[in-house]
Amino acid sequence: MSPDLAGRVPLIGDRAPDLTLPDQHGDPTTLSAFVADRHVLLVFYPFAFSSICTGELLEIQLNIDEFANDRVQVVAISCDATYALKAWAAHEGYRFPLLSDFWPHGEAARAYGVFDEGSGMALRGTFLVGPDMTVRWSLVHGPGEQRPIGVLHEAVRDL
Repeated sequence: MSPDLAGRVPLIGDRAPDLTLPDQHGDPTTLSAFVADRHVLLVFYPFAFSSICTGELLEIQLNIDEFANDRVQVVAISCDATYALKAWAAHEGYRFPLLSDFWPHGEAARAYGVFDEGSGMALRGTFLVGPDMTVRWSLVHGPGEQRPIGVLHEAVRDL
């Protein structure tokens, strides 16, 4: 990983930083409200429309019933503006929230220790947050390193 990372990645058992970010429609979305009745799989990614990010989120979309149900909700987060996220979601057909960490730039990614100060983007950080707001599982990959979709399946299957 880059030496320019801001913050510390929360460990399993740590209290997850709460966040409120606009979704691709501009509606504010708060993590603590989402986890009130189920787990949330937070998927930080570098950029909308990039090849690896598109592939990862399409894998989630193809398996949406496993990642968005009565036990878990997937939420994807990048430092892109809401307008880019709305266009990307419409283009790819994503049926889960895409949150914009655009302004203050990277604040949520910093809180989770996955903001790369040198490039101004989020790394591929994935966190499973429980209804008690604790981190239950996490995985962080650097730039250019694709997340193996199988480990995401395992994390939510074990709930």
